[in-house]
Amino acid sequence: MNIRFYNAKILKTTEDRNFQVEEGELWVQGNKIAYIGAGAGANASSGADAREDAGVGAKAVDAAEISWDREIDVCGNLLMPGFKDAHTHTAMTFLRSYADDLPLQQWLFDSVFPREGQLTPEDVYHLDILGIMEYLTSGITSNFDMYFFPPENAKASVDCGFRTVQTSGLNDFGGTVELMEENYHKCNEMGELSSFVVGFHAEYTTAKTLMEQVSALAHKLKSPVFVHNSETALEVKECKERYGISPTQLMEQLGMFEYGGGGYHCVYFEDADFEIFKKRGLTAVTNPASNLKLASGICPVKRFVDEGISMAIGTDGAASNNSLDMFKEMFLTAALAKVRENDAECVSAEEVLYMATAGGAYAMGLNDCDRLEAGKKADLIMIDLQQPNMQPLNNIVKNLVYSGNKQNVKMTMVNGRILYEDMKFHIGFKPKEVYKKANEIIGRMK
Repeated sequence: MNIRFYNAKILKTTEDRNFQVEEGELWVQGNKIAYIGAGAGANASSGADAREDAGVGAKAVDAAEISWDREIDVCGNLLMPGFKDAHTHTAMTFLRSYADDLPLQQWLFDSVFPREGQLTPEDVYHLDILGIMEYLTSGITSNFDMYFFPPENAKASVDCGFRTVQTSGLNDFGGTVELMEENYHKCNEMGELSSFVVGFHAEYTTAKTLMEQVSALAHKLKSPVFVHNSETALEVKECKERYGISPTQLMEQLGMFEYGGGGYHCVYFEDADFEIFKKRGLTAVTNPASNLKLASGICPVKRFVDEGISMAIGTDGAASNNSLDMFKEMFLTAALAKVRENDAECVSAEEVLYMATAGGAYAMGLNDCDRLEAGKKADLIMIDLQQPNMQPLNNIVKNLVYSGNKQNVKMTMVNGRILYEDMKFHIGFKPKEVYKKANEIIGRMK
């Protein structure tokens, strides 16, 4: 579709990882941003020239010359890059508010794993759709998922028009390296909305021999590796008792990170762990709401930022959060860093917003979805600035991080398609039917 957004404020990401707000128009042609700039009659890149900067060797195009499917008056609201939820377990929506108020390992082994063992591929497909609906209401345009039945997960995303990157949750209780390789090829061949990288659940659930097989597969496929890493003090303590080193150092020793990757949570890091992440160009994905709820600890975000280590933000699953809300995660990322360091100046709103957008895109390998720019994929959202929590407009970025919430998301577009607009979904599924199915799934479990 060709969609013209006009009368807009547009949040652009600068080369120095900052942001600036411009006023004008944004044109979408097909699944890409064709032009950002002044109004009708400006130079615009379109068609085969979409990857060139507007006005540089591009044909002068007037908005009136293009056949628009829609022309949307943004009414002075904000267009910005969609959020990238860099760590999720989407189908865990069925366990929302089901196994709360427990520490991590008791939560996992006594409540979560037994219920997950009863899931079918069809269950995961329907539960993923529920999660995708929630992502869209929060302005999330892509997620980095780890769960069972990856082909069903990918199918749900493709059917909805959502963008999903997946990694494996392989561990001693389920899955094989051979199946991971099969899923890698299946999911990477399902179209541009689906991709897959190598991974496994965690050191504490995975035998060393199995981790060695994962490392070998990563080398074979030249794939990054992602894993739950140093989420709790107990996890690190027990790893040291087994191997004499931390989980990060063990994975480095096993050659896991030859082609990059990263870790989810990364709460309990040593100097050597930071050095490995910096050396290998890895991403630390913080999940503050989940870590708070499970009393796991507070990620040393400032140290990662100071070391120049890439960071992203994830919600984790709805069983441990319990909402898939990037506004909450951004606020907590900034506020908890300040409390942890006893320093109100550390970790700015701009740094946090970058983590939630471009930082997540980097972790997920979505380099064409990281910012609003001609030639990039049209993964963007519209933020309603005409609400009390966004006024006055002293600083839009700080408003987004410190006072923004899901009620401000007017529209979510993925790959050039509007999937959510003014509280209505356009994904091909009726909300009531999705909710009914989710309740039936958890209702049958013992």
